Amino acid sequence: MPSSSAAIETRELTRRFGAFTAVDGVSFTVGQGELFGLLGPNGAGKTTLIRMLTTLIRPSSGQAFVAGHDVVHAARRVRESIGVVPQALTSDLELTAWQNLDIYGEFYGLPRAARRKRAEHLLEMVGLRDRAGDMVATYSGGMRRRLEIARGLVHSPLVLFLDEPTIGLDPQGRRAVWDLLVQLRSESGLTISLTTHYMDEAEKLCDRIAIIDGGKIAAIGTTQELKAMVKGADRIRVEVAGDAAPAAAALRAQPYVQEITADQGAIVIAASDGAHAIPKIIERLESAGAAIRSVSIERVSLEDVFISFTGRHLREEPGGPAAPIRDPLFAAAQRRG
Repeated sequence: MPSSSAAIETRELTRRFGAFTAVDGVSFTVGQGELFGLLGPNGAGKTTLIRMLTTLIRPSSGQAFVAGHDVVHAARRVRESIGVVPQALTSDLELTAWQNLDIYGEFYGLPRAARRKRAEHLLEMVGLRDRAGDMVATYSGGMRRRLEIARGLVHSPLVLFLDEPTIGLDPQGRRAVWDLLVQLRSESGLTISLTTHYMDEAEKLCDRIAIIDGGKIAAIGTTQELKAMVKGADRIRVEVAGDAAPAAAALRAQPYVQEITADQGAIVIAASDGAHAIPKIIERLESAGAAIRSVSIERVSLEDVFISFTGRHLREEPGGPAAPIRDPLFAAAQRRG
């Protein structure tokens, strides 16, 4: 049985394609109302994982539950409980926003009056109420993306899966989507699974982030928790008068120093707890006769954390072609039709 407080739960979830294991024993839980991020290089297994959670493919082994339903044994209940916004823009360009939402609402079995009320609310929410009667072909990329999100919400899902929701958008369009997702969280308590290649997007929006590499979860936690997992996560820069090498030598054997470099009057120290290390560093340097000019501290970025766990940049590894993430109920209807 799934956890009563979990919107998404996986237990040793695995998917093999012949001899290749795309997802390898993945276990995690996403709480109700959480915005959960998935980061990983191309080919890491993210798309395969989401395709299992949205019932597009069956696991080879393990279990997964979405909105309390087993993705294998209660696949239709899962499909009725989720919204899916794929990376590709798929709204019909030759229809208006009203018509796109109405068709989707009808597909999910909503009565006509309920469809209209829901469409009005969603178009107002995504800032498209004044353009609702215009053909989607006249929309900008950001407007189309907001319409896609509205369409994914037309049946009031419990869990929304977003695949690269801001890819290809300009900064203004990205910000509009970010604001919309924050609004959704605050107004509805919707659980959101966000797959993204943008570190700033993950750090800005996500309650927790899972870093996936080689089909496994390399690390999971809040942004701050992930940064704290990296030894020497704080970079302390101390500028001293004269040669920095003797000052660096005075610090080199100290237990709070993970790594140290000296270059042209500056010492850079990697420490796991910089706030507590700085007073000790200053005391040690002053005892060694160093004249300190300035001290600054900088935390590692999420990109640094990602490289620490995977050994490469997010977009560094070219992946092979992957089947796209689609709306699973719509895909099922297409197969039947």
